[in-house]
Amino acid sequence: MIRKFVGAVVAALALMAGLWLMIAPFALGTQPENADWTNPTTSEFFTGLGVAIVGLAGALAFAAAIHEELVVRGLVAVRQKKVAEPEPEPVAPAPQSSSAELATLLAPLVEALREDLNRPGEHRQNGKPTLVGVEENR
Repeated sequence: MIRKFVGAVVAALALMAGLWLMIAPFALGTQPENADWTNPTTSEFFTGLGVAIVGLAGALAFAAAIHEELVVRGLVAVRQKKVAEPEPEPVAPAPQSSSAELATLLAPLVEALREDLNRPGEHRQNGKPTLVGVEENR
């Protein structure tokens, strides 16, 4: 465990060193204020940027390793993520209809079907309606 703390401290120091390399030319006055960046300024800045990125990555990795170690030892409780369950949509109750209401609604349909089947001038032959007096061309 102590190695992880030492690694985290060294990575944090590397991050601070990289940041210092990035701001040193401006803080120490080696870069003129009203001029383009000089070659030493460019070199120091981008070297510092690289060191700062490596230091930040190392600090994050060591911090994650320390957290994992604390969880394994039972010193830190892991929070469970709460998954928000969608609320069920209210279901409209099915309309209560009695058989009398159903018969009343279907009566006109039944009557129309009966009239179609018993229309004068039509006869049924082999389940197909045929007109009387009209010859089929076969």
